[in-house]
Amino acid sequence: MALTGKVAVVTGGSRGIGLAIARALGARGVQVAITATSDATLRAAAAELGGGAAILPIRADVRRHAEMEEAIGQVAGRFGGLDILVNNAGIGLFRPVADMSVDDWHRIIDTNLSGVFYCSRAALPHLRARGGGWIINISSLASKNPFPEAAAYCASKAALNAFSEALMQEVRHDGIRVAYVMPGSVATEFAARRPGSDDWRLSPDDVAQVVVDLIAHPPRSLPSAVEIRPSKPPKKG
Repeated sequence: MALTGKVAVVTGGSRGIGLAIARALGARGVQVAITATSDATLRAAAAELGGGAAILPIRADVRRHAEMEEAIGQVAGRFGGLDILVNNAGIGLFRPVADMSVDDWHRIIDTNLSGVFYCSRAALPHLRARGGGWIINISSLASKNPFPEAAAYCASKAALNAFSEALMQEVRHDGIRVAYVMPGSVATEFAARRPGSDDWRLSPDDVAQVVVDLIAHPPRSLPSAVEIRPSKPPKKG
């Protein structure tokens, strides 16, 4: 599938996995809009991506549906449509359930799950107008392998998987392919809480490669769920 001239939105695109995805798409000739909540990181990311007319940084919070409706409408207006939505924005707050505040619970669920709904809902009319496209949701292997002090995060990602599966079945006959990618340990700010070297962990570029490979699949195929993990994690014991 030729990607040159396609239009993509990458949420949480100013750093980490999102920035790597935006970079990989831009290298294939995709016009890319990145969203984030920090003007500073957006400016830095846009500069790293080369700026120019093919890069559009937008300050918008995925937890606010009106902001995402406006942002995606702005992208379609600027570039003439929308072909790809990558729901990457996410947050992880790791603490026991007994110590987690109600506000922190809502921050996680509203970002990792409700934000995906808001963005997908806003994107669908534009994808249908193009005759199809892609929605790719960045999940986590934590969705299938829960661990202590991550109940909210694991629950949000498990729900994201179910949302993705249902949405995939709803829109596949419109030519819209939906997939979710489940990385294991990635060397980003999520890994910063763990001791030791990051050498064995996935790179954000590894996840970005999976996203580009998905989009490049011929229209007849739909790889709807992908697990990616470090090939040589530390041995236990």
